Amino acid sequence: MSSPFTTPVSKSPSARSARAAAFASVAGWSFDLFDLFLLLYVAGPVGKMIFPATSPTLSIAAVFGSFAVSIVMRPAGAAIFGELADRKGRKNIMVFVMAGVGISTAAMGLVPTYAAIGAASPIIFLALRIIQGLFVGGVTATTHTLGTESIGARWRGLMSGLIGGGGAGIGAALASLDYIVINRFFPGAAFGEWGWRVLFFTGLLGAALSLFVLRNVEESPMWQSGGSAGSAKRVPFRELIAGPRRKVFAINVAVAAGAGAQYYLTSGFMPTLLGEVVPVEPAARGAILLASSLIVVIAAVAAGELSEHIGRRRTMLAIGCLNVIALPAVLWAIAATGADGVSLIALLCMLLAFLANAAYAPVMIFLNERYPTALRSRGTAVCWNVGFMLGGLTPTFVNLLSPELSDVPSRLMVFLVVACLVFVVAALASPETRGALDRRDCAAAPVPTDRTTTVEADG
Repeated sequence: MSSPFTTPVSKSPSARSARAAAFASVAGWSFDLFDLFLLLYVAGPVGKMIFPATSPTLSIAAVFGSFAVSIVMRPAGAAIFGELADRKGRKNIMVFVMAGVGISTAAMGLVPTYAAIGAASPIIFLALRIIQGLFVGGVTATTHTLGTESIGARWRGLMSGLIGGGGAGIGAALASLDYIVINRFFPGAAFGEWGWRVLFFTGLLGAALSLFVLRNVEESPMWQSGGSAGSAKRVPFRELIAGPRRKVFAINVAVAAGAGAQYYLTSGFMPTLLGEVVPVEPAARGAILLASSLIVVIAAVAAGELSEHIGRRRTMLAIGCLNVIALPAVLWAIAATGADGVSLIALLCMLLAFLANAAYAPVMIFLNERYPTALRSRGTAVCWNVGFMLGGLTPTFVNLLSPELSDVPSRLMVFLVVACLVFVVAALASPETRGALDRRDCAAAPVPTDRTTTVEADG
């Protein structure tokens, strides 16, 4: 019987090692997204304490601006640490970057308020966001390759969803649980004074996971057997963005941007939507966010597994076309329901999370399959992070283009339609990549005219 913890490459890991690599990739991405999500759960208090402004929307926009700063730095971190992961191996770099994300997150809880030190407060906070963003870019380079390179080909679609979407769902669920627990210890005004700081301190839990990776995870067998192990040879960055791979890079970024925007405008914006736009009582808000995060895991795993049966391209097209209509409609229904219909809002939020997160579940393995082993960490991480950087900027523009909080839903709907259309067009321009990961020279293969067939890559 086929097992997800076997692999056809020449140097196969033990089942225990493969399980450890899969767990480390999922957990690593979960905890590092957990660290990023914390800001979304405390946008209100952080806005008041660190970024005070004359209007609520400007204050929230400033908080999302700091979120955007971290996202903008992720491609740089992906390029730096991805290059190291391609030369030195996935495992060692994973240990370093995971520790870095956790420590920089915890440090945000120590930043003095604007009332205490003035303009230095947002400057220090932004500096920590920049550092965090660099490390998260490196986490992408390692988690998004180690897991899929360590398991059998039959299970790579599922692993893509489990890491990329499931990891995000687990990270958001952990952040929701964290938010619920800390709200109980710091209720009401106490959360605005100290609770938000404690929330940041819990980022150290993610840093502790680096010890598990150090002790239990073996290096990617595909990287070892691909001729990269022990090699100091550097592949220039221009190999990703120039020459025959230039078009590949542009399409890959567009796919990731369309997928990322769908996430950030739905699940990513949901804490603020339920906290500021459609005010929901904190306990109910936390429960809705937790349930929606758990739904993400189901959606991502299902969509990733579907891509193993019908292909990456067809899966992305099917979900993208559905979401052009469904996501704005569900968002409108949430805004129209109002805070009194908590049960209906909960169901609608779970549906919104399911559809939006299913879209990007196959994207990680799609990007893996577009690059050879020597470029895979960098190629996957840079495309993913540049795309999600562009998608992650959209909530900031939604806030800036909303004169009042009541204007936010309509702006969200417009941005969602555009994001889904970008995703669909980019998927149409892409080849099918399923089965390409084991072909070492995949990036040199020509593009077939029949886009529905499995190819090695079109670089």
